[in-house]
Amino acid sequence: MGRCCDTVRGLIAGSVVGALVAVLGAILIPVGNNVIQSTVKKEAVIEPGTTAYENWVSAGAPVYRQFWLYHVLNPMDVVTNGATPEVKERGPYTYRTRYLPKENITLFENNTVSFSLPAEAIFEPSMSVGPEEDEVTILNLVVAGAFTVIPKPLHPVVNQLIKKTNSSLFQTRTVKEVLWGYIDPIQKTEVGVFFPYNGTYDGPYNIYTGKDDISKVSTIQTWQYNSKLSFWNDPYCDMINGTDASSFPPFLNKKKPLFFFSSDICRSVSAEYSGSHNLKGIEVYRYMLPPHTLASPKVNPDNMCFCRDKEITKDCTMAGVLDVSSCRDNYPIYISLPHFLHGSPDLNQAVLGMSPSEEHHSTYLDVEPITGFTLRFAKRLQVNMMYGHSKAIEVLSKVKDYTVFPVVWLNETAALDDETADRFKKELVSRVDMLENVQIALLSLGSASCVLLAIAACVVHRGRSTIA
Repeated sequence: MGRCCDTVRGLIAGSVVGALVAVLGAILIPVGNNVIQSTVKKEAVIEPGTTAYENWVSAGAPVYRQFWLYHVLNPMDVVTNGATPEVKERGPYTYRTRYLPKENITLFENNTVSFSLPAEAIFEPSMSVGPEEDEVTILNLVVAGAFTVIPKPLHPVVNQLIKKTNSSLFQTRTVKEVLWGYIDPIQKTEVGVFFPYNGTYDGPYNIYTGKDDISKVSTIQTWQYNSKLSFWNDPYCDMINGTDASSFPPFLNKKKPLFFFSSDICRSVSAEYSGSHNLKGIEVYRYMLPPHTLASPKVNPDNMCFCRDKEITKDCTMAGVLDVSSCRDNYPIYISLPHFLHGSPDLNQAVLGMSPSEEHHSTYLDVEPITGFTLRFAKRLQVNMMYGHSKAIEVLSKVKDYTVFPVVWLNETAALDDETADRFKKELVSRVDMLENVQIALLSLGSASCVLLAIAACVVHRGRSTIA
């Protein structure tokens, strides 16, 4: 009888120990989370000596810009007969960009830091379909721009200049000239889709370091010394929201969108969570621009202040394009997603050859949810120009009015390499996984031991009672 009692007591004691082990595992959950949060908050601050600062000063992964130019297949038919233009994309022509570290970095006592982003582009032949000297027939930037920039009473003068220089609505240029600049025979100055670029700077930016409040880290305080834009003449559209998209405050919430400002499109946008992905063994949250980003104000009222010309946009019902002329020296430049993805049907009908694809033409960010670091991204934009009918300009006398014409689309991409991924996993992911495994093991072992030993004690106790 005494031996049986000892067995029951031992089983009960073991069950209690199992319960304590399970409790220890449960206790480790908040303790472990606090340790992780404390470490991340410390290392995510943008100041010398932190992991974030080292990655922030210079992009660790190479950043590439791929360009596809829209080659016009029927230029003479468009000009002489008013035919619908037909295009075929040529590309990619790939350049390495953003390989230079940030410059003029200045830390301030109010927990902000200012910097400038130098712009340089190096051609990558091995990642391109051909050399920069490849020729394409594209829209003539100056002739198209003259329709809007030059007042109509002066269109006869423009016509004489076009005829004198033997220019037309379309021109044949090399890829290098189209992208980075050439001397235009009409203006006698250098023009190009991205001219000037090399040797220029974006910024200066002033952002929060997160030292006093980690939820503000990387958030832009000012751009070009201003806390708001001056392009849209509206308090809402002129807001500068979020970061520059290279990183975000840590501990992401899937239900909340990420906000970022892009100087390429002269406005702030938001991205929404679309799913989780595995990137070299690291879980990342994918955020994508929602279709309503460039929706017409009739669909998305928040875009009303981005509608600048009701005649061109058909009383603000046109979707898919953003008039950025106010921040591009009043040139009639329109930004869209490639191939007018999510745009109005009129856009695709006005130019033949468009093939919008969600997979190939949408913009996304892959962000590590604990640190907020963007580990992979694809920023896809299309540069368009607008031209229209003009009785006084012969090369525009037969064309249809108000055509938003595609010139080039780009895909700016970057992803962490294997070495960076291994270091990231070693410094963060492996520690988090180890802590979680210990927590799970203690909870599982403790709970199982507690339950099994308690059952065993009950069985033994019942057996003793039956014998008695």
